[in-house]
Amino acid sequence: MSIRRLAHVPDFVTRTARASVTLRRAAVTCMAALLLAACAQPWQQFEAGQDQSAIIARMGPPREVYELPNGGRRLMWPTQPMGSTTVAADIDASGKIVNVRQVSQIREFNRAEIGKWTRDDVLINFGRPVQTQFFRLSQREVWSYRYTENNITQLLFNFSFDTSGVLRETARTPDPLRDPDVRRF
Repeated sequence: MSIRRLAHVPDFVTRTARASVTLRRAAVTCMAALLLAACAQPWQQFEAGQDQSAIIARMGPPREVYELPNGGRRLMWPTQPMGSTTVAADIDASGKIVNVRQVSQIREFNRAEIGKWTRDDVLINFGRPVQTQFFRLSQREVWSYRYTENNITQLLFNFSFDTSGVLRETARTPDPLRDPDVRRF
């Protein structure tokens, strides 16, 4: 029993098919790159040295502005009280971006130095808290900030100050608005 061979396929058809596959792969690669770029967070779209007008044009006017010791300013775009991000842009004295980052995250919160930082340091670094409470028995004022840990868990990060305004301790607690086990009715 013999196998019949198909007629010879012309070379230009083979080349056209290969080119079509190559173009499809290139299109898929470009689409994937565009989708990844679209997923970039707003604070990841700015580079050091750009004029501050670039970030203001993209993010809108900042909701909070703080003077920095080096003559620059920190511009902040919080999503509090219900959101869990705060974008902070450090601007030098000449109006250029030094850095832009999301400050409502554990890595940033852990920079706070107990016994050294004051209310002003916390305010300049993280903006206004979502809530403040004073505990009379311990004589401590607690500032709370919403944040998302590991892109999943909604928590509050708490800064506890003594009566002179010095940071004495920090703690993470469940966010009562988002944790059904802690919610109060």
